[in-house]
Amino acid sequence: MPALKPTDYTCEVIWLGVVTNGDRKELLSEVLTDAMLSFEGLAGSFHGGLTRPSCSRVKSQYAKGTEIRNERQLSIVSAEELAAIAAKMGVERIDPARMGASMVVKGLPDFSHVPPSSRLQAPSGATLTVDMENRPCQFPALSLAKVVGDDAKQFKSAANGRRGVTAWVAAEGRISIGDTLTLHVPDQPPWQPSML
Repeated sequence: MPALKPTDYTCEVIWLGVVTNGDRKELLSEVLTDAMLSFEGLAGSFHGGLTRPSCSRVKSQYAKGTEIRNERQLSIVSAEELAAIAAKMGVERIDPARMGASMVVKGLPDFSHVPPSSRLQAPSGATLTVDMENRPCQFPALSLAKVVGDDAKQFKSAANGRRGVTAWVAAEGRISIGDTLTLHVPDQPPWQPSML
């Protein structure tokens, strides 16, 4: 029996980008029309590589700077959640390039909460493994402030539960604007520790 099952849920890739520098105050993705995904992520990405130094997000597991598997090669957000963040902030729109995003998709409900270990598969066979929800941080707010001013201070609270997911490349291939990604989810019941 397969451990991952395809669903009827799909989403369309409507935006692609790559962060090529590590300037946290100017977190800015370069806009792309298509991208070749390798096991190291997006070519030229500041967030690429098979491994990375651990950060504060995993400090309960590793001392800061410990070399770990890079499960944060890509940052994927949804158009619907970007619109909700903008509305909550009272701004017209959120530029995904200013969030350090790698990809914007549309059409998948409650995108930030798709199950960890789910797969998003492109027609080329390129497949992304969802690591987990991407928690809001202050770096997008610093970049957004350059275009929306003081309203950017509301980003972290407005993006809570809507920041998208981080992902890593499970199968190499090309992804392009307009591609339809199919969601595959783990074939297992939710964890219920009280049942053990």
